[in-house]
Amino acid sequence: MSKFTFNGGIHMYDGKDLSKDKPIRVYKPKGELVYPLSQHIGAPANAVVAVGDSVLIGQKIAEAGGFVSAPIYATVSGTVKAIEPRRVITGDNVPAIVIENDNEYKEVEYVKPASLELLLKEDIINLVKEAGVVGMGGAGFPTHVKLSPKEPEKIEYVIANCAECEPYLTSDYRRMIEEPEKLVGGLKVILKLFDNARGILAVEDNKPDCIKILRELTAKEDRISVIPLKTKYPQGSERHLIYAVTNRTINSSMLPADAGCIVNNVDTIVAVYQAVVEGKPLMRRIVTVTGDCIKDPVNFSVPVGTNYAELIDEAGGFVKEPEKIVSGGPMMGFAIFDINVPATKTSSALLCLSHDQVSSATETACINCGRCVEVCPGRIIPSRLADFAQNFDKEKFEAFNGMECCECGCCSYICPAKRQLTQSIKSMRRLILADRKKK
Repeated sequence: MSKFTFNGGIHMYDGKDLSKDKPIRVYKPKGELVYPLSQHIGAPANAVVAVGDSVLIGQKIAEAGGFVSAPIYATVSGTVKAIEPRRVITGDNVPAIVIENDNEYKEVEYVKPASLELLLKEDIINLVKEAGVVGMGGAGFPTHVKLSPKEPEKIEYVIANCAECEPYLTSDYRRMIEEPEKLVGGLKVILKLFDNARGILAVEDNKPDCIKILRELTAKEDRISVIPLKTKYPQGSERHLIYAVTNRTINSSMLPADAGCIVNNVDTIVAVYQAVVEGKPLMRRIVTVTGDCIKDPVNFSVPVGTNYAELIDEAGGFVKEPEKIVSGGPMMGFAIFDINVPATKTSSALLCLSHDQVSSATETACINCGRCVEVCPGRIIPSRLADFAQNFDKEKFEAFNGMECCECGCCSYICPAKRQLTQSIKSMRRLILADRKKK
């Protein structure tokens, strides 16, 4: 058993058997594509096309709206149909560029950068920035910002988050199996930015085939090692991954760079490779379409902007009507009520379940069993924090370290009283962060 892990966490049915052996299938969208201008943390991108313009695959259609922002590129050829508010997975209507697909898939000619050995650090950062690469594990933080810490000489570890601990998701697994060279190549690109760092490929030990492949590829790489992690949720959480690999701790007020670490997930690192080595912007990502309602669970290579409804049809449609559809995994994803929403840079999965366990559960009073405390990776007291949140007691919530919650959902999962602890704590954290922003 691997020793690299953290305190707390849970084991559950992971659902990965539905899609993990399904090779990546390249999907070509059929209908219109929608590109929300906010697909990342920070300022929205600004459209640089107008209604009626013809565009090609790989053409920039929106430029970064600031330093903490990222450009967006067309993923089909066609005509700009509209620039208007469109619904996204969170239920919000946000400004978006709509492109009518001409189904010809004409592409721009990409300019291949100089070899990695000849590129300066500034060149690498600019290539990543211009390619529109953002964190593709969910947060969507612009990658060029993450790769530009104030003191790069203090970075000691560049960690590739290959854990993929969220149930049902197999997109990173398939990427590691089918394109491990790009993952290792992307990690080598990032290591060139940090002279004193070593690279770590951190993989949960339920993926022995990935571990074997990556070890073979890095056998002659002095600065890169593969570390098997204990399989446990939320092993892929940034804070707990850093602790498992380096034994260093960070809290909610710190960045990984404060602990001498840079962490990126698999798809992000592959996108860095494509930007710096191949000269291609971020246009596609791997999306797992799965769940017991899907006829043929599959891993798609999806152009950004593709309609979720198309992906469900391409996966064979529903074998039964789903009670719950989630964008992402069941623990930290977004439940959605409309499948006519676009896949974005941060879309990792589309999960369709026949039974909604959350809405069918009856919440009862806390029985003070302490299970939520046992599984909490943040080592806080979820049951008490939920009480403070429900009573809008911000002072006590902060005094009991409520801001250290990583919103992983372990406490809600394990609670025998079926209390929605994570939701209460999450809502209070949002209120406190909003108050801080006002001040």
